[in-house]
Amino acid sequence: MRSASGPLILMAWLSPTFPVGSFAYSHGLEWAVETGDIRDEASLAAWLGDVLEQGAGRNDMILAANAHGAAADAAALAAVNELALALAPSRELHLETSQQGRSFLDATLAAWPCDALAAIGAALPGQVAFPVAVGASAAAHGMPRYDTLSAYGLAFVQNLVSAALRCAPIGQGAGTRVVAALAPRIAALARIVEDLDLDAIGSATLRVDLGSFRHETQYSRIFRS
Repeated sequence: MRSASGPLILMAWLSPTFPVGSFAYSHGLEWAVETGDIRDEASLAAWLGDVLEQGAGRNDMILAANAHGAAADAAALAAVNELALALAPSRELHLETSQQGRSFLDATLAAWPCDALAAIGAALPGQVAFPVAVGASAAAHGMPRYDTLSAYGLAFVQNLVSAALRCAPIGQGAGTRVVAALAPRIAALARIVEDLDLDAIGSATLRVDLGSFRHETQYSRIFRS
């Protein structure tokens, strides 16, 4: 049965204070700033919109949705996780998802234990992709899939806006406007992908993927991806 505090738990799990180290990752945004792809509010909004709807944002939400549906089936959940890890196009993006996913699942098991979540932990003893950890954990605690995907998508965007505030000529007001503009698109995307299967995964953000490779050797950087 879903707890009345479910929405609050999602807020806690996807808060910047949750111990997954999200502050250390920019998903290639730092390279985009270095090359001038992101230089102001408009270019940040355009870059984030593409990553959200045509890149990792959409794919992660599909993976989270499928992990939510497979949470009670250890073999199916492990298969979703294996695919999620394999889809990371670079060493840094693999680290971004696997480190956050493992940290998320460990922290959630420690603070919000339940039998269903313990079974998920047993099914995923090694590396865990972040969206898989979030989707499966939410299912274990009876949280609706759409709510989980919406919260995940918003946290994805907010974390990248936070990264932009630290490395781009973007002020807090501009960052807040970008989040506000993308929020309806996040809600719409969550509704679109909540029932899609893994065959729907795909992206068209090749420059982001290539930027991730180049970030590995970027001379000056503050993020791990």
